Amino acid sequence: MATLTTDVLVIGGGATGAGVAWDAALRGLDVVLVDRGDLAEGTSGRFHGLLHSGGRYAVKDPRAAEECIAENRILRRVAADCIEDTGGFFVTTPWDDPAYADRFAPGCAATGVDCEEIDPAVALKEEPRLNPEVSRVFRVPDANIDVWKTVWALARGAQQRGARVLPYHAAVAIHRDGDRVSGARLRGSRSGEELDVEARVTVNAAGAWAGQLADLAGIEGVRVLPGRGIMIAMNHRLVNTCVNRCQMPTDGDIIVPIRTVCVIGTTDVHTDDPDDHTVFQAEVDAMLDDGEKLVPGFRRARALRVWTGVRPLFEDTKAADTDTRDVTRAHALLDHAERDGVQGFVTITGGKLTTFRLMAEETVDALCRQLGEQRACTTSTEPVPGSEEHVTYHLGERLERKEQHLSDHQLICECEMVPRWKLEETMRRRASTNLDDIRRLLRLGMGPCQGGFCIYRATGILHGLDGLTGQQADETLRRFLQERWKGVWPVLYGDQLRQARLDDWIFQGVLGVEHLPA
Repeated sequence: MATLTTDVLVIGGGATGAGVAWDAALRGLDVVLVDRGDLAEGTSGRFHGLLHSGGRYAVKDPRAAEECIAENRILRRVAADCIEDTGGFFVTTPWDDPAYADRFAPGCAATGVDCEEIDPAVALKEEPRLNPEVSRVFRVPDANIDVWKTVWALARGAQQRGARVLPYHAAVAIHRDGDRVSGARLRGSRSGEELDVEARVTVNAAGAWAGQLADLAGIEGVRVLPGRGIMIAMNHRLVNTCVNRCQMPTDGDIIVPIRTVCVIGTTDVHTDDPDDHTVFQAEVDAMLDDGEKLVPGFRRARALRVWTGVRPLFEDTKAADTDTRDVTRAHALLDHAERDGVQGFVTITGGKLTTFRLMAEETVDALCRQLGEQRACTTSTEPVPGSEEHVTYHLGERLERKEQHLSDHQLICECEMVPRWKLEETMRRRASTNLDDIRRLLRLGMGPCQGGFCIYRATGILHGLDGLTGQQADETLRRFLQERWKGVWPVLYGDQLRQARLDDWIFQGVLGVEHLPA
């Protein structure tokens, strides 16, 4: 069995795990980052895309609000290319308690969240689709963030400093010798081969799965309460500003414009299984109804797809049936040397994507203490690859680049403006035959047609580029279509049903994918 030796083994390739790998690599430590799937395929890749200003938690969870606004400002500098500065509104609709607005502005002031009350007429001029009956509007510095772009930028930065990144490698055992963890055994999900990693410190950054990983290490009491939530993507941006209802956090109270679509979220239901991706039709209907309260006519817009994410909410004292909205959104760092007398093991869980950099900093500080080596953190000033110019992303960026090469760059995905050269470059860099891996990096197939016009093209390019057999290419195509179908079927009505029928005619009637020899 092959063996790797490293200073730090990070298990969990979401935003927090990738942030830990980046931070540790910047401090000169040797790092191995692993995940059972692709990077950002778990909780990080299954949220609505909001870079929090902290306003959402200013009244209910001041600590989380303070962390969010501080990290919001830092990420705009060091991960600018991953962020679109949309701004945000908190609005009081006819369904909201007017008294909450009286608490909101003081709550923002107390937690340092930039907040300005504006005339509803000004907000309606900026966002004409907004409910005309809103009575109060507050402007806050919300934004959107491309999580896959962020995570892979962190991973690339770590790799440039010597880190090894191993997606599709699941931790199947934690090596423990008495009161010390010395690494883990990994199993490649594609090859089935096993690999031992010997590490001076192992970081449990598995998020909603952190409790399961702690169990493998023989450590009790790491209780993570998974909160399952659904989100719905609409086929265009009904608003260009992040719009929140000015009330205590609840279901369906935020619309986030991100890239070419907008997303409404989210429910919050306790589940025992962090891999629970159940979608109930009643939740979908309720979410669409809630959208009407913010944007009248929301239901008449075309819903593209539905997906679920599971929040990793850590709570040491409450029972497992706790209402997950009552659990703090702040993070929890468990130094198991101090907490359990187990050296070489650290758990980081809870929190939110907006605070991943802070979580990583505190985690690497803790592992440096265990190593007895004081090393300064520089992630608050060091830009991730691609953000060196500190310029935020803007929506027309891809179109502007395309217009400079109208005749010489073939478009493969018209919805997301993905040219052939970029697709081929990404396929070579990832060395993956999984089109979902490519999708996460380029947003391929995530636009209004949901892959109807681009995926068979991309499959052909992948076939020619990587020398796949026809049977392997067929299977790659079918897997992608099956994954897209999971998110489409709960919203098959109106224009989305028509689009699904068109896609069906393309893939079944023309290509006969159900009868491909795979």
